Amino acid sequence: MPREVAEYTEYDKQRLAVKPGCTGLWQISGRNDVGFSEMVELDLSYINKRSIMLDLSVLIKTVAVFIKPNGAY
Repeated sequence: MPREVAEYTEYDKQRLAVKPGCTGLWQISGRNDVGFSEMVELDLSYINKRSIMLDLSVLIKTVAVFIKPNGAY
């Protein structure tokens, strides 16, 4: 959202380097228990390590979170 991005630091803006998807490390890492700075770190980690294998891992873990919502990895 533009009003949120207006508050991003230059470091935070790095997460905008890739188009957002339907899931990600944040969604499988506890979501509501993860603060903004940790979410940024997860996004940047994904950007730096992205690969087909990481994508498959995230998708599999996303299915697991749907099956057991409180069991985010």
